[in-house]
Amino acid sequence: MTANSIGKAFVVTTFGESHGKCVGAVIDGCPTGLPLSEEDVQVELDKRIPKEPEITSGRMEEDIVEILSGVFEGYTTGAPICMLVWNKGAVPSEYEFIKNLPRPGHADYTAHVRYGGFNDYRGGGRFSGRITASFVMAGAVAKKLLRLFGVEIMAYTKAIGGIEMKETPPPEKIREETYKNPVRCPDPTYAEAMKKAIVEARRKGDSLGGIVECIALNVPVGVGEPVFDALDADAAKAVFAVPAVKGVEFGAGFKAASMKGSENNDLYAIRNGRVVTLTNNAGGVLGGLSNGMPIVVRVAIKPTPSIAKKQKTVNLSEFKKAILQVKGKHDPCIVPKAVPAIESVVAITMADHMIRAGIIPRVLIGKK
Repeated sequence: MTANSIGKAFVVTTFGESHGKCVGAVIDGCPTGLPLSEEDVQVELDKRIPKEPEITSGRMEEDIVEILSGVFEGYTTGAPICMLVWNKGAVPSEYEFIKNLPRPGHADYTAHVRYGGFNDYRGGGRFSGRITASFVMAGAVAKKLLRLFGVEIMAYTKAIGGIEMKETPPPEKIREETYKNPVRCPDPTYAEAMKKAIVEARRKGDSLGGIVECIALNVPVGVGEPVFDALDADAAKAVFAVPAVKGVEFGAGFKAASMKGSENNDLYAIRNGRVVTLTNNAGGVLGGLSNGMPIVVRVAIKPTPSIAKKQKTVNLSEFKKAILQVKGKHDPCIVPKAVPAIESVVAITMADHMIRAGIIPRVLIGKK
């Protein structure tokens, strides 16, 4: 079984649980000769956790990455790259009470049935947002590889709790401003309003969801493997692996359903010696292949299911009704933490497909 792996040329396998010893990733198929250090990965990991206690959980992991294999004298060797971070802030005892009381909105019940009760239920185990640290580690390698070929992946918080930026900011603003505030929104005015909404939801013992928008720039034309490995299909699959994702759309997305063909069609033109489209309702993908325009994907993130309010559940050992009040450390909004995770899984997809298309060679000749 390969349910914990994704990709066919750039293959990422993740491991670890929320309250286990560690979480990590193994990359098999990364081209040789890529300059890579722990510092390269650490930069991306440091983006995961906003350093503002008002809007995050009390669990503040150091997340210091260790590269165990696949790198020699500062370059990838072609061997599997194994990376991990140790779980040091885990408090498993805080979750004993949910062993037989599935939390509404979590995968506790489905995992209990699927794995016959042997699943690690502490903090959600394998289903926790904690596993996205693995995605970010692998994504750091993918992003560095993509940058050598001019491709840039960036994401930002577009909406939280109904507070939504209507226009997509220019790339330079996303690049420079997104990580300057704890909600990962490149507009300071919207960011402050989002933060206030999160704090208010927490005060009421509740939580908020939102939207993350991710953009891939300079992806060459023709990347993708239709029909079942279409570029948008694989990107959507990778995005849905991020816990709490409940919806994905590209370009105009669901709005296309209410548009006329004359409104939705992206008309062609020639600019600076290349074919472009005058609009980007397709979101950079046609027929499962990149069309050279920015790839734009929006992701719906549900509200954090762990809330302070009392909720109805069932006792699985006694098979009767029960009332649950979740304890432990939980985020009132997980959208900010999802931003680097979405960036990472999209980058992993793009790296995999560009290798499969022959655009990224297996050996980076001349890069050393």
